Amino acid sequence: MGTVEALEAAPVSGDCSSAASEVVEKTGGDLLSVQLTSDGQCVVTVLIPGNGGRPKKVTMRVPM
Repeated sequence: MGTVEALEAAPVSGDCSSAASEVVEKTGGDLLSVQLTSDGQCVVTVLIPGNGGRPKKVTMRVPM
């Protein structure tokens, strides 16, 4: 399974598109999924390419 990390980011309003873009930019990964939680956080999951192996799945929570 992947890891869950907290990402310090400026709060975004409305939806999670800004948070998703920021996580993709910081990790260099490919966006897999984005969800808005009931407590107002965006859960962004990316796949980070490996060196010839399977990509690493990383999930980050970003406050809105």
